[in-house]
Amino acid sequence: MLNIQTAKTYIQAAQTGDQATLGSVISPDVVWHQPGNNQFSGTHRGMAAVGAMLAKMMEVSKGTFTIAAADQFMANGDWVAITLEFSGQRDGIELKQAGVDLLRIEGGKIVEVRLFSSDPAQEDTFWGH
Repeated sequence: MLNIQTAKTYIQAAQTGDQATLGSVISPDVVWHQPGNNQFSGTHRGMAAVGAMLAKMMEVSKGTFTIAAADQFMANGDWVAITLEFSGQRDGIELKQAGVDLLRIEGGKIVEVRLFSSDPAQEDTFWGH
């Protein structure tokens, strides 16, 4: 139950832009796996790198990128899977799709993140190269 609460705190902080809370629930040594084949894709190590990537995503989307809904939180040991919808707009391109965020949580901190997109091609087009 603690891991699900940590995941819910993370989603709420991401939705509201609460940087202090994000910093309190994400490990400084987080390993973040960003899907696709776009400028943000790949493995990012450490909160400094992840924070820079997220800031650039907000810049590219002119602040419109958001987790529109987080519907289900399911735990299995250290892992929590979250079904969600995310969206954004950029230069006339709309991003709107379902996804799954998979969080590995240890000691109340998110130590690993794996993201899954239902339409990777759309997401790649949105973020660009």
